[in-house]
Amino acid sequence: MAVRRKASKAEVDPSQLLREALSLIEEEKGISRDTMLEAIENSLLTACKTSFTHTDNIICEIDRQTCEYHLYQEKLVVQDEPEKEDEETQISLERARTLDFNAEIGGTVRIPLKSQEFGRIAATNAKNVILQKIREEERNSIYNEFFSKERGIVTGTVQRFMGRNININLGKTDAVLSENEQVKSEHLDIGDRVRVYILEVRNTPRGPKIMVSRTHPELVKRLFENEVSEVGDGTVEIRSISREPGSRTKIAVWSNNPDVDAVGSCVGMNGSRVNAIVDELKGEKIDVVNWDENPAIFIENALSPAKVVSVIVDGDEKTAKVVVPDYQLSLAIGREGQNARLAARLTGFKIDIKSETQAKDAPGFRMEDYLVDEDEEEYYEEDEEGYYEEDEEAEYSEEDDSAEEGAVAENVEDGGAYEGEDDETDIAEEPIEDSGEEDSEEEDSGSDESVTESEEHGVIFPSMEDEGKDIDE
Repeated sequence: MAVRRKASKAEVDPSQLLREALSLIEEEKGISRDTMLEAIENSLLTACKTSFTHTDNIICEIDRQTCEYHLYQEKLVVQDEPEKEDEETQISLERARTLDFNAEIGGTVRIPLKSQEFGRIAATNAKNVILQKIREEERNSIYNEFFSKERGIVTGTVQRFMGRNININLGKTDAVLSENEQVKSEHLDIGDRVRVYILEVRNTPRGPKIMVSRTHPELVKRLFENEVSEVGDGTVEIRSISREPGSRTKIAVWSNNPDVDAVGSCVGMNGSRVNAIVDELKGEKIDVVNWDENPAIFIENALSPAKVVSVIVDGDEKTAKVVVPDYQLSLAIGREGQNARLAARLTGFKIDIKSETQAKDAPGFRMEDYLVDEDEEEYYEEDEEGYYEEDEEAEYSEEDDSAEEGAVAENVEDGGAYEGEDDETDIAEEPIEDSGEEDSEEEDSGSDESVTESEEHGVIFPSMEDEGKDIDE
């Protein structure tokens, strides 16, 4: 038995044991071999501090391939024996020549050290350094792994309840599902496997802290990316999502390939694809609609399964007025307004829904309120400036007419006085019996003059030649 024990000890290779341990740690914890070898170097140097006063001259060398390590104490070669306080840093030439025949004064020689000769305290310190490095690297590895998965989904197991929060085991670490991120109607038991959405990954002194959610709208999007290949490769895009966790979700999809039906790809044959996601969400209903760049069409699709008669959109105010048949009003609004609320979140528009009967008396819901007569529109568009110019010309013409009337009135006063003198001289020479005829003729001419005056906005007198003829007669 004693011989066998010696043989077994002789067969044990520390380097081989170290290689196996490093391979196992690298596989299980994801810590690289170089990192662990560096930790072992630091642990050996730390162990030397308990055995030596000066550790600056201690060198540790490890072969990265064979994992063989060696410790050396480097000393300065002097002529005579060094003093007691310098024995750890100096060596006499005579002793140096026993280690290295070519040693000279002022040079250095390396003295091998055996780690097996270290005491229990030194070994414990070395062990603690290695374990601490392993823990740090394990935390960093877990943090880097889940930080790259942030805004993605992972599968975990319900491990325990911490008050109102739930601890989810993700394999290498645990995540916290807070009360605000839980679906109110969903009941989870210990051991249930669930898919969760990673909200945030924080690196804390106690290790990475991972916050997950079951209510985030992006959870539905990631589930479709995993379940529907067309969504995963980008052929079909999910443009918008609105969700009320545990009850209903609406998603708007768009196909980049005209030969691929976006809604059909997400629903699958006989609803196989969307039903798998519904089961994962514990029975939450999912409506898949087509996205459209025209907001009116998009709003009509978002209100499905209700039918829409008309949609009037105000892009600046982000509002929409929707008219539906009377028998579709309750379906368009949904239970407690859920359908209209989800459609408004999906489209980003404030939607006002009325039935056809209500729309007849509601301002802004009738198409006639937005229609303009073609003749009026043409008049206001083409002759708008001319319309105002015509008014200005009318004002100017009225001013000119008033000025002309004033000028004519002055001429009447001057001309009347002048012609009156001639008439008096001429009339005095005429016989008295002819005055009646002249008066009748003057009355006739006066009637004619009054007509002319009313037509041309002025007073017109008979020419002097006519007056002379009348006087001669």
